[in-house]
Amino acid sequence: MTGAGVILYGPPASGKDTITAQLAQAQQNFALFERLKAGPGRTTGYRPTTPDHIERLAQAGALLYRNARYGAEYAIDREGVSALLESGQVPVLHMGQVAGVVALAAYPLRWLRVLLWCPLETTENRSAERGDKDAEARVKAWHETREDLLANAQEPWSLVLRTDQLAPVESAQAIAAALRDGLMPRPQNIPELIK
Repeated sequence: MTGAGVILYGPPASGKDTITAQLAQAQQNFALFERLKAGPGRTTGYRPTTPDHIERLAQAGALLYRNARYGAEYAIDREGVSALLESGQVPVLHMGQVAGVVALAAYPLRWLRVLLWCPLETTENRSAERGDKDAEARVKAWHETREDLLANAQEPWSLVLRTDQLAPVESAQAIAAALRDGLMPRPQNIPELIK
């Protein structure tokens, strides 16, 4: 299968949902990939399922990636990505682990790897503004994301966006332009970015 997809990686409240909405508003062919989710918490933007279902898909080799966070299990299934592509859409996947970004390379798409970054204070403020009930867990996840980036500083990114400095519409425009121009992943100065 040929085509393109967008990976948005970043800490909690870095703007993944907001930027995806801006992309879809600007160009209707951008579509959020709804990950499978088994466990508590919000269901918007996910396909609710059971741990047993995720395990069966894993045993069948039908998953690209699975992880656990916030007391829930999440999975990216090949069939879900294929369904978006077959309907003519550009899948936009939200990731919180570099291992997941790397795992997606197993699916033959031209992936645009976008690193969204914001300082801890921005995550704390945005989380408070939107009334997150798990704000403490999100702060913990911000620190985990930073450590994940430092441990994988050699991983290339097509685009790095500071979402505390850019409006969501500007980030969406930069992503659409990078996808259109075929911007390839390249090494970035991760320690400088997240110091």
